Amino acid sequence: MNDKATTFVPQSSRFRGIVRGLLVLLVALAAAGFLYENISEARDRRFNPMPGKLIDVGGYRMHIDCSGQGSPAVILDSGMGDSYVVWQKVQPQIAKLTETCSYDRAGLGYSDPSSRPRTSRVMAEELHTLLKAAGIAPPYVLVGHSMGGFDVRLYASLYPSEVAGMVLVDASHPDQENRFPPALKDWKKSERRTAEFLEFGMPVGIPRLLGLCDPDPVIRAAECNFQTAGEGVAEMKAFPQSAAEAATTGSLGDLPLAVLSHDPDKPSAEFPADLGKTTNEAWEQMQEELAHLSTRGTKTIARNSGHYIQMDRPDVVVDAVRAVLDQARATPSAGSIKP
Repeated sequence: MNDKATTFVPQSSRFRGIVRGLLVLLVALAAAGFLYENISEARDRRFNPMPGKLIDVGGYRMHIDCSGQGSPAVILDSGMGDSYVVWQKVQPQIAKLTETCSYDRAGLGYSDPSSRPRTSRVMAEELHTLLKAAGIAPPYVLVGHSMGGFDVRLYASLYPSEVAGMVLVDASHPDQENRFPPALKDWKKSERRTAEFLEFGMPVGIPRLLGLCDPDPVIRAAECNFQTAGEGVAEMKAFPQSAAEAATTGSLGDLPLAVLSHDPDKPSAEFPADLGKTTNEAWEQMQEELAHLSTRGTKTIARNSGHYIQMDRPDVVVDAVRAVLDQARATPSAGSIKP
């Protein structure tokens, strides 16, 4: 017994030296990667300064960028893990119509992280606190992309008197996980593992070294950092809870509502090709259901657009916001709304 046991215990000083050398090398590489990542982040943000301002929301700060004048203000809420930059093609155009604000949810982009759970109900409450602290007076037209659709629906449910209209941009549906093809679940697990790898490797610069950070310097400055990577994973993990919360919000009554859906005939870069057809069929049906949340709901297919309609077809988003603004301004219950 003793002879067999000792064969597994390294006694050679040479072996111990190799182990120590490898450990020193790993620590040195990690330190170099950490330094590289921090210098790169600082350089990106120095040459691409944050627009807007940071607002204290009770112990931490959130980033909001507003432009234009008028009421109701348009509030742009991004999809899972996305910062304010996804709205950069549409915000300048909408700002010609009224005050328009994009922002970073806590932990994303330039916003500090929050200690609260990363569910859509919490995010709606945090947005409410941010708008109040920033002095952006209601009522609002809320625009939600993808998972941001959950956030704006929760906001309308929690603060109905503050919402004058809504635009859902290829928004998530609370029941989509159950209605997508079963094979898509394996793909989603793979996506989550990739996101977790990026979160793990971000502090030592691995995603940046592998060229996985966006080549656009503005997007890279906002999103290529550990904090944003971690928040994206947290939102992904909380998605089922956010969906369950959105499912409880119910009807929007006669609220002006525009639902925008991506082109079902355009190949999706998000889903595997063999799942595209059945996934799109289920998605289109769910988008139709979202349009029926309000008696004044409309649905528009954005031709030649993928999931990010605000990037592929910004004109469709601007037109939808304009239409909802016109309806909101013509609605007496919207209060003292001025163009």
